[in-house]
Amino acid sequence: MPKRTDIVSHRGGTFLWPENSLEAFEATLALPIEQAECDVHLSADGVPVVIHDALLNRTTDRRGPVAGCTAEELSRIRLRGGRGGHVPSLAEVAALFAGRSMQLQVEIKSDASGQPYPGLLERTLAVLDEAGIRERCRIIAFDATIAAAAQQAGGLAGVIWLFEAQMLNRIGVEGVAAVARVYGFGMVETEIGGLDAEISAQLRGHGLKLATWGANHADSLEKALGLELDAVATDDPLLAMRLRG
Repeated sequence: MPKRTDIVSHRGGTFLWPENSLEAFEATLALPIEQAECDVHLSADGVPVVIHDALLNRTTDRRGPVAGCTAEELSRIRLRGGRGGHVPSLAEVAALFAGRSMQLQVEIKSDASGQPYPGLLERTLAVLDEAGIRERCRIIAFDATIAAAAQQAGGLAGVIWLFEAQMLNRIGVEGVAAVARVYGFGMVETEIGGLDAEISAQLRGHGLKLATWGANHADSLEKALGLELDAVATDDPLLAMRLRG
């Protein structure tokens, strides 16, 4: 029997609703899928806020770094599209998932200079604890040391180390497996363009669970489902549902 791949609503389903908005997560929670994903940065006053980019420019009506605004200021900045919601705090998003079975992935982002935010992981975990959803959340990160710190903190549904196809090309499957082994990661994730049946089998051969992102159209979603991955993060969860059946 084919493996059932979990569907993850990437940034709340970017093709369908404004990314990382309360509107998107409310809509996602109404779907019969397994997980949603959001991204967190740190405000000027140390509050985890949900937005993908380190700059406000692409998704809001303002410009400049997210870290240059307080949480209260961000709550008054409007998102583009949809109902014109605001940049939400992680606490607002977490509250939506309280008492719900759907898991939430939280990606720990870096600042506009590419550097980690001091204390962002710890503050993120505190918010998840306050909402009572830590055990149904997964921390995901490109920075292996941050993912390792999340794993050490414990109490989560899981931790996923993210790596780009460029890294896979540079260090190979054996290199990826070595990083996972050193840090104790049980699950890794890369972009769908970097995966094929051989690479997937090799990574699984090292005892790793495997997820992907970037599967947003029928061909890439069918590829991800055909590879029987553990999870697929997609901007179009409705299409993924139809294709998975």
